[in-house]
Amino acid sequence: MAIKVTLITQARLGSKRFPQKILKEIKGKSLLQIHIERLKKCTKVSEIIIATTTNKADELIFKKALDWNVSCFKGSENDVLDRFFLSVKDRNPDFIVRVTSDCPLIDPILIDQIIEYAIIKNVDYCSNNLVEHFPDGQDVEVMKFSALKNAWKHAKLNSEREHVTPYIRNNSSFNGISKFSSVNFKCKNNFSSVRMTVDEQNDFDMIEQLIQSLGINKSWLQYTEHILKYNLNKINNNFRNEGYYNSLNKD
Repeated sequence: MAIKVTLITQARLGSKRFPQKILKEIKGKSLLQIHIERLKKCTKVSEIIIATTTNKADELIFKKALDWNVSCFKGSENDVLDRFFLSVKDRNPDFIVRVTSDCPLIDPILIDQIIEYAIIKNVDYCSNNLVEHFPDGQDVEVMKFSALKNAWKHAKLNSEREHVTPYIRNNSSFNGISKFSSVNFKCKNNFSSVRMTVDEQNDFDMIEQLIQSLGINKSWLQYTEHILKYNLNKINNNFRNEGYYNSLNKD
């Protein structure tokens, strides 16, 4: 029987630091459209779901999803773990892939590689950012549906609900706890100084420069090498995972 893999990307327009960032356009395409077009190139993914919120403003995302023939689910804005689980609870997938829509240049081949690695290792959770050596903006998390359901039932802290996977990560074998088996998908080199996610205007400037120079179909490594070759890091040397660390203050 084929393994069913459902990819969920979270998307909303209510960013405080850079409002409506995923609708900003480069060469006539929004960042969200570029993101979805790249995700559709994954060969190991059975279906894609955009998980947005019930906010009136996010109805536009729902309409865009229809235009692009992609499923869309509307759920809680702040309890993103609940939004994720409810979006797939009736679909019975074997594995869930989590990515975020503020990463327009996420690499579909990298996603496929991490899915395959998770399946081969037969772990509850596999990610390429348990050790943060891949560029920011290329984060991929793959988990068994059973692990997501377990987290949905038991996660209590604000940071665990808002950021979906901390309960799994913090209670996994990677951190010496046996509740969930986990493994890191390793990067051969440390590219953690490279940033391809979009949280602020200078992040958008970086993505715009990459697309103007290389287009929207290159690999994560080709974009990375271009950034390093031309010393583009100076454009956006923002703090990684700022949103998550801010949420810890609310726990």
